Order: sequence, then C-alpha cells, then structure tokens
Amino acid sequence: MNLSPFLRQPCTNIPPNSVPLYICAFSRNSTGVVSAAGTHCDAKPKQVNNDISIPSSSHKNGVASQIIDAVEKLNIWAFYPHLKKPLQFLQGNFAPVQEHEPISDLIIEGSLPNCLNGEFLRIGPNPMFNPVAGFDGDGMIHALRIKDGKATYAARFVQTSRLKQEENFGAAKFWKLGDMKGVFGLLMGQIFNLRSSFNVIDTSQGSGTGNTAMTYHNGKLLALHEGDKPYAIRVLEDGDLQTLGFLDYETKLRQPFTAHPKVDPVTGELFAFGYQFQPPYCVYRVISKEGIMQEAVPITISGPIMMHDFAITEHYAIFMDMPLCLLPEEMVKGNLIFRFDEKKPARIGILPRYAKNESAIKWFELPTCFAFHTVNAWEEDDEVILYICRLPEFDLDMAAGPVRDSHNPFHRSTLFEMRFNMKTGNASQKPLSLSGVDFPRINEKFTGRKHQYAYCTILAKSTAKLEGLVKFNLSEKPAFEGKNRIEVGGNVEGVIDFGSGRYGSEAVFVPRSASKDETEDDGYLICFVHDEDTGKSEVCVYDAKTMARDPVAIVKLPCRVPYGFHALFVTEEELQSQR
Repeated sequence: MNLSPFLRQPCTNIPPNSVPLYICAFSRNSTGVVSAAGTHCDAKPKQVNNDISIPSSSHKNGVASQIIDAVEKLNIWAFYPHLKKPLQFLQGNFAPVQEHEPISDLIIEGSLPNCLNGEFLRIGPNPMFNPVAGFDGDGMIHALRIKDGKATYAARFVQTSRLKQEENFGAAKFWKLGDMKGVFGLLMGQIFNLRSSFNVIDTSQGSGTGNTAMTYHNGKLLALHEGDKPYAIRVLEDGDLQTLGFLDYETKLRQPFTAHPKVDPVTGELFAFGYQFQPPYCVYRVISKEGIMQEAVPITISGPIMMHDFAITEHYAIFMDMPLCLLPEEMVKGNLIFRFDEKKPARIGILPRYAKNESAIKWFELPTCFAFHTVNAWEEDDEVILYICRLPEFDLDMAAGPVRDSHNPFHRSTLFEMRFNMKTGNASQKPLSLSGVDFPRINEKFTGRKHQYAYCTILAKSTAKLEGLVKFNLSEKPAFEGKNRIEVGGNVEGVIDFGSGRYGSEAVFVPRSASKDETEDDGYLICFVHDEDTGKSEVCVYDAKTMARDPVAIVKLPCRVPYGFHALFVTEEELQSQR
C-alpha cells in the first residue's frame, strides 16, 4: 500500500486556479535562506518591540529526528484510521492553494461603495503539509484591498512558529487535532512529546496555526488561533500582508488567547479569555485601548473543555462552560480526545468585566448544549440577555474525520436567546430560528449593547458549506412553525441565496458611514463566494438593509479561494493608523 500521502510530506506543486489535492511546499524559510538538512539552528525569537517577537525557525534534523520519523511511519502504517478514506478538507474547494502576491485592477461588476475603502480579509486553514482534518491547516489570509473603486487581491500564510519550523523540515512535525484519536492518536502524542523533548522542534514559541479569526486593536491586525498567542500582521499599501511576529503583551500573555476577543466600541478596550488543558482551565483578560494587558483572572470551570467564544455587555463578561470535554481516556476506546458529555448541563458564568478575581461571578445552568459562536449580549433591567448559535450537542469527530458528503455536523446550529436574571438566579432560553445558521455578525458599533439586527450564514444540510445569508430582526417574534426552510417572515427580514452550486464564507457588516445618525442596518455585507461549476471565486457586496439577492458589486478574483473560517474588514483609517 502506498503510504506517501499520509507521511507528513510536502504537497505537490499545483497551478493556482486548479482544484488540487495538495499544494506546494516551499524549500526556503521566510528569510530566503535554505536550511541544510542535519543542521541545528538555535535561534531565539527576535524582538520587534516590547510586544511583538519574530518566531525563530530553529530545528534539529539529526539522528534523533530520523529515529522518531521512522517510529511515526510505523504508527501510520499500523494504526492510521483513515488510510483508505479521503483526507478531510482536501477535496474540491476545501483544497489548499498557493500564496499570491498582490494582483491589481481586478474586474468589477457594479461599483464598490466608498465605505469599503480599506481591506477585506478572510482567514482559514490552508495546510502546507498533509494529512489534515477539518480544523487543522496552516492559517492563510485572503485579502482584498479596496481603494477609490479599484480592487487588489493577495493571499499570504500567517508565518507562525509552527509553520516556519515545518517549512524548514519539509514535513509536518506537530500534533494535529485530526491525529488525536484512538491508539494512533496516543502514539502520535508521544511522538510529538519526543520531538519536543529531544529539541527536534521548539514548542516554547507556541504551536498554533493562526488559522481561525482576526481582530484589529491598538493599531494592530491580529491573526488568531485559540491554542496560541496572536500574530501581528501588517497590511501594506498595495494590500499585501506581512507577518510581524507573535504578540505577548510584554511577556504578560502566558496562556493561549481566544480566537474571538471583543472590542468595546465605546471604550476601545479589548476583552479576551483563553482556555487550556491544565489548571486554571480558563483565564480572563482585559487589554486597555493603548494595548496594555491587565493581570489575568483565573475562572474556575468544570474541567478541561473546548470554549470557542464568549461575550461582553457594558458591565459583564460572559463565559460558556459547555460539555465538549477533553477526555484522553476516550482515545483508548478508539474515540477522539474531545467528547460531548450529554449528561452534563451547560453552564453560563457572568462576571463583572473589571473584576480582579472570580469571586463575583454568577453561574447559571441550562439543559446541555454547545455553541461555537455568540451573536452579542446586553443588559435590560436585572437581566443579561445573550444570543448564541446553539447546538443541542456536537460530535467533533464528525468534523475531524474523513469526508462525509451526506452529513453536516454543524447544521443543527440554531439562533437562541438566553436570559439570566442577576437578582433571582433564574435562567431561560428559547429558539429564534430553524436549524442551519451560524457565523453570526452584527453592526459592531453595538457590541455589548442592545441592537435590532443579526446576520448569519445559512448552512447546507448535507455538506459543510454555506449556501446563503439571513437577516434576523431580534425585536420581532419568530414564525418558523410548520416551515422546513429559512424564509422571510416573522423575525426573518431577508434571505440571500448564493445560487445553485455556489457557496460562500462568513459575511462582514460594513456600515455605510461612521455617523451616529445612520440606522443600524444601513450598510453592506461583504463575503467571498465560490462557484463550484465554473471553479471561479469572487467577492460579493450585498445591501444589508434591503437584502436584495443581486449584489451591489462583484469583484472577479484571479484564482480560486478555498472555503474558510472568519472574516474582518479593516477601514482605510485603521490601515493608516497601523503601528
């Protein structure tokens, strides 16, 4: 049996517009210097300033490394569970692509509104080495620079410590989520530990992929992965992207950092948390408008879990202790290391957002569930109101395993309202939609404040793809009884269908102007869309107020853009104020 696709090898060089199975691996590191096999490059991270450090690309490819590689090959041959199955997210438009230098003067149908002057960015997993599972893959940012009605496209890897080290090896060396299953996963974990113990790889600078989401704060664009520190990215004038290094807030950041921090639009502060698999399992952080990180506040939760998102209000931070649990013993049974425990309730913790410790946190229990994403939260009288995209349960193994064209494990995601009475301790919840919505976005001028509209993507039932957009009016009552699809009526104010064979990515709301006089929904939704029949990708701009199906503008892209995770729009003013 040919094991070559499964041995962490570099991917085959492919033309950028094709639908490939693999991508090329570069033979040079980020400085352009070829690393000689068998050498050991001892390099500490270089300091850009007090906050940002450039990760070194040190590696050791000696006898110990070669012995460990041989053990890994034997483990793959003996135990790899997907040896005869398609590799997840290496098919069709989930397949990775090459980097692109800026390509300007793109064809535009319609006209780009002036408020879109800036840079539209979408991040996602783009593995340089195989194999890979759904959440694995090195971070790649696809960027559209818009200025004076013209558009330029570029795509760049986030140059993480992990990527730079594996690039020098020419193969994957770090433990992946898709590896964390069964006897195979247990052995892969030990192989990873051996590489770290023998200094084959350097894990002191983090091991994340920088592939999940982005935020802009204190003059810095940050690429985020919840198992690592943020990576600072500079947007150049032509729209190109440059990784500056990882951000550790003058060494104050010692735990992982969420992929979903919240910027308060009034105070300019950044609120964040991190979860990890040893105590304290959750840590809360506040970063000032000027980028100064306050002391961490440990949060006591039920145990090691996956906590992907949280929320803030004007006075509180809200944590979701939901039972997608880290259970290493499950690997002995042949399962993934993460398992949903349906016997445990969902717990919501609400903490005064400037608390110095967790003593004032209030915990509420609800029937078991899981949520990847919050929509927003605010306060009304004695209640804190939280909107989330809720799953009744979640099997992470379904998302991390081999390709399943007939099932989308995310499709049960439903818009929910949750209410927590801070005086009585009562909690309640109710659904606001049919299932099949996620990737929620709002007008971010209302983060932590009461608002009216939420925009979500519509999830396809049979495949992990996004087939449209929906606009919810949170002040209206839902009217989905007896319906089997999301359509206008009740609290649904608009639906945009991308069309047959066309699928998109998360859409970002961009307000028409910064004026306080503008209505909340006066703006545009911008997102990447891919046509699977033609193999072409584009950026579409929709009117967020009318939700008309026909885009206001379409930017034709010069290459295929794979499906990915989260998006961000950085204004022209923010670009000019980068630090």
